[in-house]
Amino acid sequence: MTLLALGINYITAPVAIRERLAFPAEILRDAVTELWQQQHISEAAILSTCNRTEIYCTAQNNNIEPIIDWISRNRKLKHSEFQPYLYAHTDNALIRHIFRVACGMESMVLGEPQILGQMKTAYQTASQAGTLGKDLGKLFQHTFSTAKKVRTDTAIGSSSVSVAFAAVQLSKQIFDNLSEQTALLIGAGETIELTARHLHQNGIGRIIIANRTYDKAHTLASQFNGYAIALSELPLHIAEADIIVSSTASQLPILGKGLVESAIKKRKHKPIFMVDLAVPRDIEPEVEKLNDVYLYTVDDLQNIIKDNLNSRRQAAEQAEEIIDTNVEHFQAWMKAQTVQSTIVDYRQQASQLQQDSLNKALAALRNGGAPDEIMRQLAHTLTNKLTHTPCIQLRKASENERHDLIAAAREIFKL
Repeated sequence: MTLLALGINYITAPVAIRERLAFPAEILRDAVTELWQQQHISEAAILSTCNRTEIYCTAQNNNIEPIIDWISRNRKLKHSEFQPYLYAHTDNALIRHIFRVACGMESMVLGEPQILGQMKTAYQTASQAGTLGKDLGKLFQHTFSTAKKVRTDTAIGSSSVSVAFAAVQLSKQIFDNLSEQTALLIGAGETIELTARHLHQNGIGRIIIANRTYDKAHTLASQFNGYAIALSELPLHIAEADIIVSSTASQLPILGKGLVESAIKKRKHKPIFMVDLAVPRDIEPEVEKLNDVYLYTVDDLQNIIKDNLNSRRQAAEQAEEIIDTNVEHFQAWMKAQTVQSTIVDYRQQASQLQQDSLNKALAALRNGGAPDEIMRQLAHTLTNKLTHTPCIQLRKASENERHDLIAAAREIFKL
C-alpha cells in the first residue's frame, strides 16, 4: 500500500478555486465515505479549511488520477479548472507534510493553532465514517503527538499572530481611533471569537454579532459587552457598521452588492472596512467595486501577517528538528509493519509444513508403524521441507551473483 496526499492551499490556489474545492462540515462525512468506496482506496480522510483542502489516503499504488477523477465528479468541476493548482505527496514526503501542516508550519500564519483542531476534526470524521485503517489511523496519532510536542517544547505559538489579528491590525491602520467605531461580526465560530477578542482588547466602541443561531451570537456577544442579532436582521444593521468581519460556513454569499450599496447611502458615503475570512466567500466580490468600501479577503492579509512573524522564526527551526525526529519514528514504525507481515507469513508457512508432516506421522502410528522409525522419518521430512526452498533460493542467488542475499542469509540464520 502507498500513502497518498492530494490537495490545494492558499499558496497554490486563489480563494476562487479553494472555495469550489472546499468540503463543508455537513457533507464531509458523506464525501470521505464516497472517496473510501473508490476501488483502489483502502483508507481515506479529508481536511478542509478556508486555506486548504487535502485528501489523505492509502491506495494500491501512487496513481493519483483516480482521486482527481473523484474530485471532479464530487465537486462538479472540469479537470482543467482545478488540476493545475494541485500538489501531491507520497509515503515519506506525505509523512513530513502532514506533520508540518498540523504544527502550523504550512499555514498562512506560521504556527497558528487552529489547524490542529481542524486536523482532529478530519480524523474524527473519518473515524466515525469508518474510513480509517491501521496505517492512516496511526499516522494521525503520530501527527497529533508531534504537534503537541512542538507546542510544548517551542515558542512557535507564543505570539498573537492570526488572520483575525491581522484583520484587526489592518482596521487600526484605517481608523485612527477604534473606540469611535462599530464592528459587525458575522458568524460565531472560533475565527469570529478571536476577532471579537482582539477588537475588544483594542478598545472597539461597539460590537454587534450576527449569526444564523441567535443563542450562539448572544453567548459570544455577552463576553465582550456586545449586541447579538439573528442573520435575518443584517439588512437593518449594516449601515451602523464601520467594520464588518465575516466568517461563516455558508455556501452562498451573505452580503451582496445591492445590500451594501444601500447601507453606504444610509451612511451618507461614510466608508466601511470589510474583511471576508470565509471560504466560500461570504461577501460578493462585486462589493469591492463600490465607492467608500474597502473589502479584503484572507489572501489580502498575507503581507500584514508576514510582518508579525519574526518572533516565530527561531521557534520554527526548533519545530523542524522535532518534526525530523518524529518522521524517522513513523518511518521506523512503517518498516516494522512490513517486517511483521513477513514474520507472520514465514511462521504460517512453517506451521503448515509442521502440520502436514505431523499428520503423516500420526497416520503411520495409527497404522501400526514402529514409533522410533516414524519419529526419525518425521524429523528428516520436516528438516528437508524447512530447508528446501531457502537452499534453492541461495543457489539462484549464487548463480546471479547476488552476494548480498547470501550474506543476508548467513546473518539471518547465524551461520
